[in-house]
Amino acid sequence: MSLIVTGSVGIDTVETPDGQRADDVLGGSSIYFAAGASFFTKVRLVAAVGEDFPEHFQEQFQQFDVCTDGLEQREGSKTFRWHGRYHENMNDRDTLAVELNVLGEALPPVPDHYRDSKYVFLANTHPAGQMALLDQFPEAKLVVADTMDLWIETEKDLLTELLGKIDGFVLNDAEAKQLTGESNVVRAADKVLAMGPTFVIVKKGEHGAILRHKDGTGVLPAFPAHEVVDPTGAGDSFASGMMGYLTAADDISVASIKRAMAYGTVVASYTIEKFSTHRLSEIDREQIDARLETFGSHLDIGAGI
Repeated sequence: MSLIVTGSVGIDTVETPDGQRADDVLGGSSIYFAAGASFFTKVRLVAAVGEDFPEHFQEQFQQFDVCTDGLEQREGSKTFRWHGRYHENMNDRDTLAVELNVLGEALPPVPDHYRDSKYVFLANTHPAGQMALLDQFPEAKLVVADTMDLWIETEKDLLTELLGKIDGFVLNDAEAKQLTGESNVVRAADKVLAMGPTFVIVKKGEHGAILRHKDGTGVLPAFPAHEVVDPTGAGDSFASGMMGYLTAADDISVASIKRAMAYGTVVASYTIEKFSTHRLSEIDREQIDARLETFGSHLDIGAGI
């Protein structure tokens, strides 16, 4: 089974409360997702960057087993840029600057050899781009999407339309409250569920994640991290482990989703240990499985694949 993803590919500047700063590093939702999911299955990327996209970023990304035939570098366009600063708790952050640039343009064409993809992840990007990819895979077995506060604020109607067409939705607790107007996370998740998806996963940072599925509920704690250097790609990495596992298992039952969430938690726990995708470039599937065994020793998450 193959997994296809669209989302942002960006140039990030990240500041942390202890004074660390990473300027102009590789980022973007689809980058973190594709890198993390590649430990489990073949990943196909559809995204666009500008003519300013650094060549060394492409070399950095080539170490992951990701097909980039759908990654288009456009002359005359600029790459998406994001600059953020984290608070002391490392859960909250301020967006200091954002330049949509190429994200405001049409999605690149989907290569013909991507057409048999049955698992689709719409990583955080403009809902119009998510819809454009979704429309090209009417026979997909599983379609899951992510979002962010910007799109809830500026494109809520389009995002609501998207929710009526997908199987799963992943968002954090602040976004769930923003989207629904509910202060209680569980009630917020149920309101999102009523908008159309079969399941909703609400991420709560260091407090884990909640699954609300039409056929069941699950609660998963976070992995106990000793040090958090950069949480920027944590949510995308969570989704990558989850979707990578589901694609490889070819099983979308509630039990499988719960185990997939545990894999997502483990992948995210590695990502936050360094800036950008640098920590993911140092690990392999064996290390992910070993950490899952440690994490899952007290959890009912079933057997591996």
